[in-house]
Amino acid sequence: MRALVIDDSRVMRRIVAGTLTPLGFETVEAGDGRAALDLLESGVEVDLCCVDWNMPVMDGLQFVTAVRANRAWRDVTLMMVTTESEHGQIVRALAAGAHEYVIKPFTADAIRDKLQLLGLVRQEEPA
Repeated sequence: MRALVIDDSRVMRRIVAGTLTPLGFETVEAGDGRAALDLLESGVEVDLCCVDWNMPVMDGLQFVTAVRANRAWRDVTLMMVTTESEHGQIVRALAAGAHEYVIKPFTADAIRDKLQLLGLVRQEEPA
């Protein structure tokens, strides 16, 4: 599985990628929504996009809207990973086509749990 991590903070991209890698994801990174769209348009195939909201050039909501407008990318799972915690923002992102929403700061367990809900990571067997 491959994930595209989209955040204008290189440190945050590394944190998210570092959380996804042990869960079995190969990661690709982009610093804003436009750069991420360029990657998708160039043929990079991904199963998951972890999307920050507040970025220059193209923000996360604009990215989600653009991805959902392209039928070729309808199977890509979109998960917002952002500091935007206002209920109205969460509703807007989900209405635009995001599948899940994780608020920063997050734990690795929170990311894993969301990915399990989405069916991208297998549930761990109880010990």
